[in-house]
Amino acid sequence: MQLDCQENLKSIASLLDKLNAEQYQFPSSYLSGASIGQHIRHILEFYTCLSQAYRDGGAVNYDKRRRAMLLEKKPAEAAKIIRQMIHWLESEKMVGPVYLVASYAVSTEQTCTIPSSFQRELAYCLEHSIHHQALIKIGLFEQGLSDLIDAHFGVAPSTIKFRMQSSPESS
Repeated sequence: MQLDCQENLKSIASLLDKLNAEQYQFPSSYLSGASIGQHIRHILEFYTCLSQAYRDGGAVNYDKRRRAMLLEKKPAEAAKIIRQMIHWLESEKMVGPVYLVASYAVSTEQTCTIPSSFQRELAYCLEHSIHHQALIKIGLFEQGLSDLIDAHFGVAPSTIKFRMQSSPESS
């Protein structure tokens, strides 16, 4: 799972290398005014929450993440955090239990605590990232930047495999 997360983060870093700050911050009308930078910030905050829980030996609460607004403005800052996350994923063996603390009701602050594992939470971070990459892709299309998009960016591995089986020449 750690290698899969690293590869996914590298695909985001590759995109960042191709974007300027204006493209990164462009408020997409298709995404309710959100920018590519806001989606990348959001992805990275989830990985940061999990890495903090791993270091602290505690629970992970994605709702309580610290929103690092600089990450949505400066692609170089996001790339720096990506490098840190990749290093973390390379240097640690993510095993063992963790508790997910979450609140799913808007009207109350009541939380639930769900037993999980670091591997499961890494899978969640990866799936979450792919979902947001699909949204980022929409923002890129809106800006006429489809040439910057890797064919597998924002596509789930199971979908890629299905497409390859259905039409091997198109992959």
